[in-house]
Amino acid sequence: MNAPNSLPVVGRSIGAILIDAGRLKQEDTARIQHLQHQQSIRFGDAAIQLGLVAEADIKFALSRQFDYPYLQPGESRVEQSVVAAYEPFSPKVEALRALRSQLMLRWFRDASTPNTLAIVSPEAEEGRSWLAANLAVVFSQLGERTLLIDADLRRPTQHLRFGLDDQAGLSSILAGRADQALVQLIPEFIDLSVLVAGAVPPNPQELLSRSELRRLLSDCASNYDVILIDTPPASRYADMQTVAAEARGALMVSRLNVSRVNELRECAESLRAANASLVGSVMNTHR
Repeated sequence: MNAPNSLPVVGRSIGAILIDAGRLKQEDTARIQHLQHQQSIRFGDAAIQLGLVAEADIKFALSRQFDYPYLQPGESRVEQSVVAAYEPFSPKVEALRALRSQLMLRWFRDASTPNTLAIVSPEAEEGRSWLAANLAVVFSQLGERTLLIDADLRRPTQHLRFGLDDQAGLSSILAGRADQALVQLIPEFIDLSVLVAGAVPPNPQELLSRSELRRLLSDCASNYDVILIDTPPASRYADMQTVAAEARGALMVSRLNVSRVNELRECAESLRAANASLVGSVMNTHR
């Protein structure tokens, strides 16, 4: 897992990164380098062998060195439910990366398809918003300029997940009172931006049906490689169908032991009625 200091990568040496992060003392580097040269091993291996750092510290340093950002608990307003931001080496995030690869192959790299994708599910509590947030992070970690739009104007959550101001957002843009300047950059992930839902309006369906949504997606298409759109539950509101029609593609989320087959079938049929491609489906075990 460790890389030698001389490797020509983006960042600084592992030792310098660990010292700057307060994970290693400057005076300990001489001991590490002595053992490194004595046994012809890497700096990180020597530091672990001496008990001066843990493997997690080396992974942290490598993420900075290779420009692969992830967070440590307590250092950001991003919720820890966004596991891709905090646990990049876990099996569940590896599964997210596998899903990302499939979506890149099936949708985002096809010149004939748009770079927008609605994340949909029949009911609430099936993991739709969780998946949208985490997918947005792993796409940004790939270096794709990623925009996450919270189009759930019923019960929005993405502002909570990313610790963002929700005073104004998509609802303001759809009402013609603002523009895409409301998009907020997530500073910890330079390729990730979020457009929160903003104030919950009394007329979500009418707002989403306006031409402003189409105009917004068109304007954003040239600025982002990937645009993911969180939506309300399909079986409760017609909003999902409207958003998916504009996105032209959808990823359907179900949850183990929660989702019902007939509701999934109805959701798929509503996507077809909206002329939106069902790019794939995901069985989710997280909320």
